[in-house]
Amino acid sequence: MTAFSDPADSRTSGPDLLVDGTGLFCVTLLLRLRKEIDGAAPGTVVHVVATDPAAPLDLPAWCHMTGHDYLGPAPDPAGRPVYALRLVAGALATRPDAPWHRTAPDGSGAQPSA
Repeated sequence: MTAFSDPADSRTSGPDLLVDGTGLFCVTLLLRLRKEIDGAAPGTVVHVVATDPAAPLDLPAWCHMTGHDYLGPAPDPAGRPVYALRLVAGALATRPDAPWHRTAPDGSGAQPSA
């Protein structure tokens, strides 16, 4: 389950992984994020640089959908908008071409039946 935690050290210390989404909008940002975190270990702290005005809504919603922990805004010395999340074991995968859609339980890109 996604948690709005307050581990200040996870937001203020250097991230394990930095994803630069400068200039990318929602779907493209999430596609890059999905690609960059593929294979990263649970517990990895990811900082996402996101200039899309919808990012403060999209990133927590995506974390809620997948199960990753959204940690909130993170300070950035350069003043860029940065958001932190922590990867969790057992997070639900999303389709490689559609980050707002979970993959089917068999790992295919097909949507699970409702």
